[in-house]
Amino acid sequence: MSAFVRVCRTAEIPPGHAARVDIDAIPVAIFNVGGEFFALDDTCSHAMASLSEGELDLGRCAVECPLHGSQFDLRSGAPLSLPAVDGVGVHAVEVRDDELWVALSPPPG
Repeated sequence: MSAFVRVCRTAEIPPGHAARVDIDAIPVAIFNVGGEFFALDDTCSHAMASLSEGELDLGRCAVECPLHGSQFDLRSGAPLSLPAVDGVGVHAVEVRDDELWVALSPPPG
């Protein structure tokens, strides 16, 4: 895991919303689910689509890819529906005071 990097203030991503940030040239999607924050690779594992532009399913704690509808669990990055069969990377998130900090996980493999 890399070092934590400050990405934004918590208020910049309201509950039920997402944002894309770049950390070391890696696109990362940050999601706010009822005040709990999750960070995933922003690119869908099935096709080149931005998950931060997808629809959040707050009840399932998941995001739906805007291109083909695959859903991914925000906690694990696991695919929840086809056509995606591979998960996406999950990154550590810390809230420090009113700021979000993210540490990139190493790529799989």
